[in-house]
Amino acid sequence: MICENKTARELFEAVKANPARARFGFGEKLAVVNVDFQQSYTRPDLFPKTAYVTHPDQIGFTNRISAAARAKGMPVIWSHVGYKADAGDAGVWGTRTDTPDSLQNIKYGSERHALDPRCQIDEAADLIYTKRMPSAFFETPLNSYLRWHKVDTVLVTGGSTSGCVRATAVDSLSYGFRTIVAEECVADKHESYHYANLTDLQLKYADVVSAREVLDWLAAR
Repeated sequence: MICENKTARELFEAVKANPARARFGFGEKLAVVNVDFQQSYTRPDLFPKTAYVTHPDQIGFTNRISAAARAKGMPVIWSHVGYKADAGDAGVWGTRTDTPDSLQNIKYGSERHALDPRCQIDEAADLIYTKRMPSAFFETPLNSYLRWHKVDTVLVTGGSTSGCVRATAVDSLSYGFRTIVAEECVADKHESYHYANLTDLQLKYADVVSAREVLDWLAAR
């Protein structure tokens, strides 16, 4: 194990700046998978114990990318996590804590379950669903939906970087999709978790790129 006196952000910037790093790259058709842009995680004014904000325009960038993809006939997906009233579907993930702010207390149809109203969702075109576990793929329609739409590239946005974004990116790669994470579009509770996981994603599971690069690629299609 290498030991260095560098912050997680410094390590990520060094990896990102390496001109020799290999990339998966964009394929022919991209889908935007927006993970858990729900008020429990995006509204520190309402839920200061669970919400996180990293880039101040995270939702703005995500909206612009989603709109650009939609305009090119590429799928846009929104997931959010939630459980039934007795949390009987939360599984072992719902057993570690039991407070009003705990994961298993995000009830279907609640204020915490609701997608952030700042998200510009096209309910007639976009796929929207509730998931129960970290990955947006686990026991959801996502994989079959992407196959039907002949997608070969998955762009992951949302939160948290160290949790549901990472889990979704790892599953995306495992299912055989080129996987991309837009840096400005993901967030976490602490910069250490955020940048440590961006580094790991960049090295192993995804291309971590700027939102501008994604928008430029979509514009050129």
